[in-house]
Amino acid sequence: MHHASTEEADRPTAALRRGAPSEARDARARRTAELFQRSFDATTDAERSAIQEEIICLHLPFARSIAGRYRNRGVALEDLEQIACTGLVLAVQRFDPAVGESFLSYALPTIQGMLKRHFRDHGWAIRPPRRIQHLQSQITASREQLFQALGRSPRPDEVADHLGVDLDDVIEALAARGCFTPVSLDRPSGLDGEGRDTLGDLLSALDEPLDAVEARVMLMPVIRRLGERDRRIVVMRFFEQRTQQDIGEELGVSQIQVSRLLSRILRDLRRMLTGADEKDTVRAAS
Repeated sequence: MHHASTEEADRPTAALRRGAPSEARDARARRTAELFQRSFDATTDAERSAIQEEIICLHLPFARSIAGRYRNRGVALEDLEQIACTGLVLAVQRFDPAVGESFLSYALPTIQGMLKRHFRDHGWAIRPPRRIQHLQSQITASREQLFQALGRSPRPDEVADHLGVDLDDVIEALAARGCFTPVSLDRPSGLDGEGRDTLGDLLSALDEPLDAVEARVMLMPVIRRLGERDRRIVVMRFFEQRTQQDIGEELGVSQIQVSRLLSRILRDLRRMLTGADEKDTVRAAS
């Protein structure tokens, strides 16, 4: 098999750097086809890997340009380029020149698929419904088209008409753009960004867990139904965190008696919470 000399092999690559866009594309296509043929004819894995690496380097600008289309969506451009390059590597490894398809036609959906999967799986701080995610990508493309046609940014109703969807869906998708890049709680609260308070200062904080609040709401009415001594025992044990021995000394009873009192009080509370005492009353009356 005849292999081109180093000087001859470098000519298409040099044409990519200095030629016109169409000439550069043609030179890249020829060079790519030649490299894939050499990769197919390679007799060792090391030789094949070296040739594939050359193909990857040849198309790195293409992969980076695809990544640039997804910039300013909450993921750093460096990360996008890394993902796009990973997609390029997979495309080079999986491409079969015998199919007759051009490499760029094969690589483009592979790279785009990698980028879209990353946004789907990792790009959302708060994940909106799948239909909103899909609509957002359509809105982005349509707004670019409408901007060129109208000479200005399109209104939401114009975007909705262009896509043939409801205006409410477009508004919801536009509002969900912040799900990629949520506003920092350290941001000043003023509209001009110069407020003395931050957004975090305006958020109310819970002093205790919600389950504790719920427990208090449920228990307070039934605790009021207890006798005075029973309420005092509950307060000392569960609010003041006193030991059974301390409670017994204050009430003038033994620790064993305090334990029995607590068991009986807890049974009474459980019965009042579940309504067992009311059911027993109704059953007895019937």
